[in-house]
Amino acid sequence: MDIITPKALSYAEKYSTSAGPLLEEISAQTMATQPEHHMLSGHLQGKFLEIFSIVLQPENVLEIGTFVGYSAICMAKGLQKAGELHTIEISQDIAAIAKTNFSRTNESEKIILHIGNALQIIPTLEKHWDLVFIDADKPNYIEYYKLVLPRLRSGGVILADNVLFHGQVLEDPIAGKNAKAIQSFNEYVQQDESVEKVMLTIRDGLLMIRKK
Repeated sequence: MDIITPKALSYAEKYSTSAGPLLEEISAQTMATQPEHHMLSGHLQGKFLEIFSIVLQPENVLEIGTFVGYSAICMAKGLQKAGELHTIEISQDIAAIAKTNFSRTNESEKIILHIGNALQIIPTLEKHWDLVFIDADKPNYIEYYKLVLPRLRSGGVILADNVLFHGQVLEDPIAGKNAKAIQSFNEYVQQDESVEKVMLTIRDGLLMIRKK
């Protein structure tokens, strides 16, 4: 199921600032070489992440799920002068691609790439986060949320991707492990009174969560 029709997506991209040569090249290369190219944030969501980060001006950003580095590059553009973006990728092969892509940016020294299991790595990062982007394995979304929320600054924001999960969360009954996991995550956050939240119908759904 397409939540946003391709025609509407193309229209939205037409009236959005271009991604720029580097990100366009990364996108084209990913589409041509990666079987799971649908995991790429892409033009519209990437530009949203970039502008949101620029407005927020975070000191510390955490990304859970690097893939080829597209979204990290977007968010790094809003970092403060001495800021850092920590991103975690479980696949060594994919992380190598991301590392190469990071080296081509002006923010490469601010991006710290961690390779391994995010559930094990997150507790070792002694940071207080201004912005967190969750875009990794869906069954662990709640666990990631529990790990990062205590270290999220008051007023800080968590962005969780794929919260509409290809429209499967709209089905009754919901089928599939990932769709069920996303539905459980959405319900979990909905019941958390320590945060404000709004679900955005960008791409595959983006849940914006602000800590009170």
